[in-house]
Amino acid sequence: MNGQTIERKGSRSNQEGWLGVIPKRLHAWLLPVAIAIVWQASGMLGLISESLLPTPVAIGKQFVLLAASGELFTHLGISVYRAMTGFALGAATGLALGLFTGLGKLAEKTLDPTLQMLRTIPLLSLIPLFILWFGVGEFSKTLMIALGAFFPVYVNTFLGIRSVDRKLFDVARTFQFSRYQLIVRLIVPSALPNILLGVRLSLGVAWLVLVVAELMGASAGVGYMIQDARVYMQTDIVFVGIVIFAVIGKLSDSLVRLLERRWLRWRDTFKG
Repeated sequence: MNGQTIERKGSRSNQEGWLGVIPKRLHAWLLPVAIAIVWQASGMLGLISESLLPTPVAIGKQFVLLAASGELFTHLGISVYRAMTGFALGAATGLALGLFTGLGKLAEKTLDPTLQMLRTIPLLSLIPLFILWFGVGEFSKTLMIALGAFFPVYVNTFLGIRSVDRKLFDVARTFQFSRYQLIVRLIVPSALPNILLGVRLSLGVAWLVLVVAELMGASAGVGYMIQDARVYMQTDIVFVGIVIFAVIGKLSDSLVRLLERRWLRWRDTFKG
């Protein structure tokens, strides 16, 4: 038994190779760092035009300048507020309607077909209507983000509820669960993996729609900063905005994954 354990450990270490020398928490940074090094070297050697593709060092300098002036944090704060407000509205509505249609056959027959039809409409095609109905103010931007964040949560909540094992309901009947206990202690926990997946997807869509909304018409925000920099050919500022969206999106996704690890510890799934 001990020999088999040692053999498995040796096989695992051989598969990891040189990666075993680097701490596991740094593995995710290997590819981005390698790309940044090649990118910087190409810029320094003059292989790429700095006006079209600034080097990481130039982008970092511009980031420091914008942060020092306070302009960056002003735009970032406004964008985060817009994204989180729209996400909260859309995700909460998607969760509520997903539970409603998932738990009731009548709701599924009457409501779900219409929602599925609306889901297939490209969101960007609705921008002219949002502008006509609500203008280009904050309310219009929030509704656009909420609409984008709604469908991933709704679809995955509905799917999660309908994927609950029927055998669990037999157990619930044995324990004489009430309707409330059935939902809170059985259905929602079983559907939680799908719900959290929907939240992750919803966050990504919220940031995507935020960029479109701010490019469409805004006087502040990271999207506005990118659009303004494009007009004046300040490519380094454009990249600062892109990097900010990438980092914020990754942080929000990592937060949901942290919740997954804590709330779904009961799952015994393949780890790779």
